[in-house]
Amino acid sequence: MSSTGYPPSPRPEPLGREVFRDFLEIPTRWMDVDIYGHVNNVQYLSFFDTAVNSWYVKNGILEPANSPQIFLVVETGCHYFNELNFPDVITAGLKLEKIGSSSVVFQVGLFAGTASTTAAHGRFVHVHVDRVSRRPVPIPEQKRTILTRLTA
Repeated sequence: MSSTGYPPSPRPEPLGREVFRDFLEIPTRWMDVDIYGHVNNVQYLSFFDTAVNSWYVKNGILEPANSPQIFLVVETGCHYFNELNFPDVITAGLKLEKIGSSSVVFQVGLFAGTASTTAAHGRFVHVHVDRVSRRPVPIPEQKRTILTRLTA
């Protein structure tokens, strides 16, 4: 048992590119690097957000300024394995873990350059909501069909 009273979770291993179904290249920026000389950990979650929302836009699921329904983040987490640096191009891999009635769970992997295993990976959970009320709404069948392209 850990000091929290829960059994310790096993540390995950880096994942290979074959786990993911689609990819987006994201260049690192000078401002991403912290005083320790590597991309700061908060930027990893920004890369997750960029990858998922870019995929939505590219696949016609979301028009950020005008869609009557949008996706809001309700949970995220990240496991770190290797540093990301500037200048480099990060490849973000996406895979759909689960689709519920109004939620989507993504697995996102970040690869440094042409590396074959993730420098970091984690979960990114979105809830599909009405833009005005911010209340959950079911994901329509058309969007579901597109989202399932990211399943294993």
